[in-house]
Amino acid sequence: MDSKQIYDYILKIQSIAKIGLVHSKDPYALTNYQEINDLSTKFLEDFLEVKFDRPNYFERDIYPTPNVSVRTIILNDKKDKVLMVREADSQTYSFPGGWADLYDSPADTARNESMQEAGAKIDIVRLVGILNRTPFKSNVHIPEYVVIFEGKLNGCLQEHEYETDDVSWFDVNNLPSLSRKVSKEEIDRMLKATLEGKTIFD
Repeated sequence: MDSKQIYDYILKIQSIAKIGLVHSKDPYALTNYQEINDLSTKFLEDFLEVKFDRPNYFERDIYPTPNVSVRTIILNDKKDKVLMVREADSQTYSFPGGWADLYDSPADTARNESMQEAGAKIDIVRLVGILNRTPFKSNVHIPEYVVIFEGKLNGCLQEHEYETDDVSWFDVNNLPSLSRKVSKEEIDRMLKATLEGKTIFD
């Protein structure tokens, strides 16, 4: 393993630690995430004399850019039902998805989030589009690009993780109570483009 691979490995660990610090509520887990964050920061500082092509993306003085998230539309074979997940905290539904982690491709994120939130192993069918979400255009607090994929279920649904507490198929014309993280207009736009085989972008 060369120095750049080690650097990327440490940075991935730091990314996991920072996500844990944001989302975990368990005091023991928070303590461990903080320790992992501090250790990885120390490791990165020890590598200062090694020349890398990649910066530390957690430094505050890097050029600010929009966050990137991914959503996946999974239809049944008849294309009359869509798979949705219920968020445990809000008890409302959305398409499987979430923030893209460092060094994960958009397709990797779509596959990972579909498995984590819905227990759905998927094949990527196509890119549906990219939406630009800003505090001025939708109910978000930070600028965000949403990459939307159409996915096809590969096998049966499996166990999913704790962020969601229900995974169900819904008629495409009769969706459940929707999460406020993505507006109804955005949900409708994503679903319509998927059903019509179109590509959307801002």
